[in-house]
Amino acid sequence: MDFESFFRSELDGLRREGRYRVFADLERQVGRFPTATYHGESGPRDVTVWCSNDYLGMGQHPKVLAAMHQALDGSGAGAGGTRNIGGTNHYHVLLERELADLHGKEAALIFNSGYMANWAALSTLAARIPGCIVLTDALNHASMIEGIRHSRVEKHIFAHNDPADLRRKLAALDPSRPKLIAFESVYSMDGDIAPIAEFCDIAEEFGAMTYCDEVHAVGLYGPRGGGVSEREGLTDRLTLIQGTLAKAYGVIGGYVAGSAALCDFIRSFASGFIFSSSLPPAVAAGAIAAIAHLKESPAERERQQDRVQALRRKLDAAGIPHLENPSHIVPVMVGEAKACKAISDELLARFDIYVQPINYPTVPRGTERLRITPSPFHSDADIDALVAALGAIWARDGLKRAA
Repeated sequence: MDFESFFRSELDGLRREGRYRVFADLERQVGRFPTATYHGESGPRDVTVWCSNDYLGMGQHPKVLAAMHQALDGSGAGAGGTRNIGGTNHYHVLLERELADLHGKEAALIFNSGYMANWAALSTLAARIPGCIVLTDALNHASMIEGIRHSRVEKHIFAHNDPADLRRKLAALDPSRPKLIAFESVYSMDGDIAPIAEFCDIAEEFGAMTYCDEVHAVGLYGPRGGGVSEREGLTDRLTLIQGTLAKAYGVIGGYVAGSAALCDFIRSFASGFIFSSSLPPAVAAGAIAAIAHLKESPAERERQQDRVQALRRKLDAAGIPHLENPSHIVPVMVGEAKACKAISDELLARFDIYVQPINYPTVPRGTERLRITPSPFHSDADIDALVAALGAIWARDGLKRAA
């Protein structure tokens, strides 16, 4: 087989469909978020970033940076390997305590990423609980899908955010077998929110565990940033909460929070935890500072929601179609892969605005979009510039307007 020809052919297919991913060479600048330096073919220039998952700008917060500098100077760059061999750095212990407190749980366990947390926790729980059946939401993240697939247990996919379909599927199963219901709180592409209370009611009715991914909600919702489950007073009804440190908290890493026995079980049996080198002390210190700050400060959350609503009002006024939802995610709907990429390219080249196109397989074909995430630091002028640029492209290309 001519392997190189095969690789090129597959990549050419992505380009023909408009799905080939191009990574923008961006250099973030402390104190200027959401401005970044774009290093393009014509040289560096400033652009406004509209699709960062650093939702609250905590990646540049003075408390976070100071904590990271202190840990770097005090403990060095790396953690020395896996926690199993190199030892648990004290910052890891402090971070897990902070996370357990955030979610009102007995314990927490940190991973190198949210993806690894989902993959390791779901695969371990499902595979090691004898006879376990997993019921998973149809739109769950790829990391959850991979974790469940890796467990090789029986699974059933229920219709997205549909308690009635979940109940039907559970009712058809052997009542004696253990069951795990996996879902997200905020879905990152459509921005819709799960009916967590109804899922908990059903789980209790059928004696099932609940696994809630709060990756796109921690830091952003609830009086202390504990996510949608905290906002709705449901934390104690969830068996396990999974989250990330890489979005609202501005650094990197993932975690799960639950009972002491549950977290210890995952710690003791999950290969993705046991055999992965641990987070650097400076990263853990930065996460601790971000979590502690957002537990006390609602200002970032309130300002972000103000920016979201301001953007939606101006998109409505301009007739730019965007998907309505109750979250901070603003999907501007395009509906075709090549057009979506072309709009993204033009925004960057002509208007100095960076928004990554979202195409299949991240979203279904025909629902391609620009996923916009306003932050507390986007100004009225930034919003006006974005809406004007989109309006100019929509008018020139005759794209469908919202009613």
